[in-house]
Order: sequence, then structure tokens, then C-alpha cells
Amino acid sequence: MAAPANALRDPRGPFRFALPPSLGAAAAGTRGTRLESYLNAVLGRATSVVVPASYEALARELLAGRVDSAWAPPFVCARIEAMGVRVLVRGVRNGASTYRAALMCKKGAGLELDVLAGKRAVWADRDSVGGYLLPMALLRSKGQDPGRIFLSQGFAGSYRAALEVVLRGDADVTSIFAPAGKTSGATGLAELWPEKKDDFEVVGFTEESPNDGVAVAVGTPAALVTKLEQVFTALHDSDEGRGILHDTFNAERFESAPRMGYRALYRVALASL
Repeated sequence: MAAPANALRDPRGPFRFALPPSLGAAAAGTRGTRLESYLNAVLGRATSVVVPASYEALARELLAGRVDSAWAPPFVCARIEAMGVRVLVRGVRNGASTYRAALMCKKGAGLELDVLAGKRAVWADRDSVGGYLLPMALLRSKGQDPGRIFLSQGFAGSYRAALEVVLRGDADVTSIFAPAGKTSGATGLAELWPEKKDDFEVVGFTEESPNDGVAVAVGTPAALVTKLEQVFTALHDSDEGRGILHDTFNAERFESAPRMGYRALYRVALASL
């Protein structure tokens, strides 16, 4: 039986959906307005799309219930999921809803995961899942404290910049994203720096992490949660929905997210709060 129309309405006011600050000012402009109009139509209630100033602010807004739902990167999904928030759907890119990271060194260096003590590491960014958080989780799962084993650690600002630091010999190891699939040895090198893809070798692969996800605040009415899942998983069925997927979410489609799917990131995501 279909839920009554008023079951989707919130007496507190408009449905508030948050987009991450990484989308930039454009998220509050054309893309935000387009998503706002779409959600307003399919949910049958007034909708407001907001862009918090930081990832921390986005997590706080959702945890406090000041937004009803949010599109968040994996490390934010891990933080809020560990605190009881449900991640409803996750994005699918290149046919996969997960990815992993590959620790990389210069070709011929012969590094291994258990012999990194005294080496110099350079990472993409503190909030980068493939470029920092996944390798941190991997090392800690092996009983290695990154703060102790490395001679030094730094942040280059991007995957490519970190690779450049390693190639010129100013660091020994870094990490980049890699396609999902434990039987594949593929990495993102061919995309990040194709002309230098043969100048590096893999030190090791991390566990897989889900892609970005859409989370819903604790206490969101069950009828609204069900409707949101239906709306997002059906986006790819229409031209308008596919346009929003491409332009706003950089995804092919959404799939329902398994419960506690971001647990591989819990330790490092919470430690970085």
C-alpha cells in the first residue's frame, strides 16, 4: 500500500539536502538549483539544497538533523555511519561501487609493506581516501603506527603531485586510487600520469572502500527514507536524472548501500575528527 502523501512531509519545514563543499560555488548555483527542482517534484514537498562550508560542517549538520540528507565522500560516510547515521545509496562509476588504493614506490625500489620503517611518505591530502585514509587503515591493521614507522610524512596536495615527489627521490612511498577487484593489479597510474606509468611499482593494495554515498539523518521518517532510496536508485531511468547524475554526482547511477559498508574506514575517519 502506498504511503499517504502527508507521510513524506516534515512539519519542521522544507526537505534540506546537503552537497559537499568540494563541488565549489557552482553547487549552490545551476547544479544545486537543478537538483532542488527535481527533488521538489519527485518528493512532492519544498526542497532546499545547501552547501556547508567544510566536510566537518556537513557531518555536523547531518548528525544534528539540521539537514535531512547529504551527498558525502567516503570518509564522511564512515564517520557518520559509525555514529549511527544510515548511508542509503552509493554511487557507481565505471561499473563499480567500490575502489581501493595502491601504495606506490619508484620502480626498482623493492619496498614491501612490512619493511617501510624509516622510509619517507608523501600523501595526496588528509581527507583523501585513496591518497591517505585507506593506506593509514591498512598499515594500522598490520600493527604499524604510521606516525612512528615513517621517517617523515608530508602532503603534496594531489595524487599527481605526490607521485612527482616520489619520482624525483624526495619521498619513498605514496598512495593512489586503484580500481576495485582483488584479482586485478591495475592502478590509477595510467589515468594520473600515463607517460610515467612504467616508472613506478606497487608496494601493496588496501581493502576496498565504497564510493561516495547519500546519507539520511537519524529520525528521518521511514516513508521518506524509502522514497529517497527509490528516487536515487531510479535517477538513471530518465534523461533529467542522468543529467543530474553526471553533472552533480559524477556517477553513472546509484545502488542501495549495504549496512555498515564503510567500516574499513572507521578507525582513521574517526581519528581525523
